[in-house]
Amino acid sequence: MLSIEHLALPPGRAVYFASDFHLGSPTPAASRERERRIIRWLDMIRADAEAIFLVGDIFDFWFEYRQVIPKGFSRLQGKLAELSDAGVKLALFPGNHDMWMADYFTEEMGIPVYRLPKSYQIGDKYFLVAHGDGLGPGDFTYKQLKKVFENGFARWLFRWLHPDIGLFFGNGWSHKRKVDKNYMPDTYRGDEDEWLWHYARSIESQQHHDYYIFGHRHLLLDLKVTENSRYLNLGEWINLNTYARFDGQTTKLLTFEK
Repeated sequence: MLSIEHLALPPGRAVYFASDFHLGSPTPAASRERERRIIRWLDMIRADAEAIFLVGDIFDFWFEYRQVIPKGFSRLQGKLAELSDAGVKLALFPGNHDMWMADYFTEEMGIPVYRLPKSYQIGDKYFLVAHGDGLGPGDFTYKQLKKVFENGFARWLFRWLHPDIGLFFGNGWSHKRKVDKNYMPDTYRGDEDEWLWHYARSIESQQHHDYYIFGHRHLLLDLKVTENSRYLNLGEWINLNTYARFDGQTTKLLTFEK
C-alpha cells in the first residue's frame, strides 16, 4: 500500500499538473520562447493555484554537480521561487530526461523532489502522480538503463567529468532522442499497448485512486481504469501546451494558448 499525503483544497482554489516542457530543446531560441509561454501560464494560474505539480521532463537534460547546475532556465527558476515564496505548494517529479535532480530545487526554493510514484488525497479525491517512465509492463531495455543511470556510483563517476563535458554529452544524447522522434506528439496504440494504463489497473486492484496522473507519453489521454477511476496523461509543451486542472470536484485536461 502506498502512503497517502493529504492536501487541503480551500473553496475556490485549484490544483494544476503539467509535464514534459523539455526546456533546452530543440534549439536555445525555441526553448526560450517555450519558457516564456510557460511563465505566462504560471502567471495565469497563480490566481487560484493551491498547488502545482510538475510531473517530469521539465528539462531536456539536467544534472546537478555539487556546486554547478545547467546554464539557462533562469526565468522558470525565478518564477518557481516566486510562487513558492508566495505560499503556492509545488512538487517536482523527475522524468527520464531530468532524473539527475538532486537537492537544488529543495534547498533553494523549498520544492520537494519525488522520484517514486506518490499518492495524495486532495479534498475528497485520491490521486497517484508520477512521470511514468519505467512503469508497467514492457520497455525492458529502458528499465535496465534506468537502473544504471540512477545508480549512485554511476552518478559519482559522471560528476567527475568537467561540467562543460558532462553537459555537452548529456544534452547531445537527449537531443538525439528527440530528433529521432521529430519532436512530434506520440500516438495512441490502444489500451493493450498503453503500459501506464496497465500500471494504473494493477495499482487500482490494490488501492483505489480516483485519478492516475502521468506524463512521459507526449499525448493527451483520458482513459477509464475502472468505473470510478481514470488515467490522465498530460501531453507536452513542444507542440500541445497542455495541462490538467482539479477544481475540487473534477480533473480536466486543458490547453494553454491554442
